[in-house]
Amino acid sequence: MPELSQLGFYTLGGHVTDPRIMLDELAEAEAMGIGQAFISERLNVKEACALSGAAGAATTRIGITTAATNINTRHPSITAAFATTMHRLTRGRFTLGVGRGLRPQIAAMGLNQVSTAQLEEFAALMRRLWHGETVTDYHSALGDFPALKLDPAFDEDIPLCTTAFGPDTLAMAGRAYDMVVLHTFFSDETTARVVGEVKRAAEQAGRDPDAVKVWSCYASVCDEIDEQTFLKKTVGRIATYLQVYGDLLVRTNRWDPALLERFRTSEVVRSLPGWADAVGDTETFERLHEVIPAEWLDCAATGSAQRCAELVRHQFDLGVDGVILHGATPAELATTVAAFAEQEQSARAGVS
Repeated sequence: MPELSQLGFYTLGGHVTDPRIMLDELAEAEAMGIGQAFISERLNVKEACALSGAAGAATTRIGITTAATNINTRHPSITAAFATTMHRLTRGRFTLGVGRGLRPQIAAMGLNQVSTAQLEEFAALMRRLWHGETVTDYHSALGDFPALKLDPAFDEDIPLCTTAFGPDTLAMAGRAYDMVVLHTFFSDETTARVVGEVKRAAEQAGRDPDAVKVWSCYASVCDEIDEQTFLKKTVGRIATYLQVYGDLLVRTNRWDPALLERFRTSEVVRSLPGWADAVGDTETFERLHEVIPAEWLDCAATGSAQRCAELVRHQFDLGVDGVILHGATPAELATTVAAFAEQEQSARAGVS
């Protein structure tokens, strides 16, 4: 397979009980030529540092990005040391991806909510530590630290990634980060708009906008899977997002908030005992399908492998630098990736 550095996937997607599955997924992804493996974090068997180390040791080519771990659940020096260890372990294939975390989970842990300003400050602090600086008497919203340091001999340029949703975070990401991961179920108009926001902010900060890589997180669900799984990965997934932060998703996409209210007040949603994609069955997903606008569900690559590949390629027309094929394992992505590679090869041949 050709090298497809502009494609990525999330390893260990969703709820898992066996983290060793990741090793097989990474081997498949490397064999397919996928360029980036993204690691999410959950407080079960998906602790990001442990998974990153295993991923780095089990691979030779694929990029590894945490997307994302939190900036306030570990001491800054520990996070900086983790990233430096991964950077050297992988010979430069690692990107430290961070975010603010889910508000209910952060509150339950007794931690303060993370602000956009703190995310920007955190990026600057990491770069100081990676370049061997000793930071003393540090007092800010990030915390009070008498001394922060790693090794004065360090001079490491480690890429930083953040997940971004709202306009303030997108602008901050353009100023301070090297990679930006967008949210799933963005419309075409939204994707093009937010890419522009990131790139403009980078340029206004005196950075090369082309050096800030924006990744679309694009639900990619080929119709080769069974109906129950297909509905869970499409209807169930967007329904869960609407349950968790529907207002933000609807506002960002400039969708009609009245349709969100219709979703929330529907009998099927009010009767859900938990998150839709965790508790729903086929009948539930079919009922949810009736209260989710088709326009919202269309913000995904679905259908045949050929159609999915065409829709993934269209994401690049919107200005993104990479596409995370979200919601599918490498095995489930095999035909879509093969079709994408064939279409890319045909396009290049047509140009030449």
